[in-house]
Amino acid sequence: MTRRCELTGKGPMSGNIRSHAENSTRRVFRPNLVNVTLMSDVLGKKVRLKVCANGLKTVEHRGGLDAFLLKANDLDLSDKCLALKRELKKAAPKAA
Repeated sequence: MTRRCELTGKGPMSGNIRSHAENSTRRVFRPNLVNVTLMSDVLGKKVRLKVCANGLKTVEHRGGLDAFLLKANDLDLSDKCLALKRELKKAAPKAA
């Protein structure tokens, strides 16, 4: 399975290592993934996700997991997060 952020969709990128003599060697830039447990306020349950550090910072900035998922693009989210987003949309009218 590819090391990919479940919230932002960030994945590995490739590039070159450049020596002083300008020799190029291929390398891989991998995202900084962290296993985290995030709390959904609307659903009242915990969710374990593999998220990049930048994505975790964005979740905090937007005001939590629920706000992030409702605003996020469906193409970037993993299958697990898409199912959670559908649950949130169903539960949102009941909570309001």
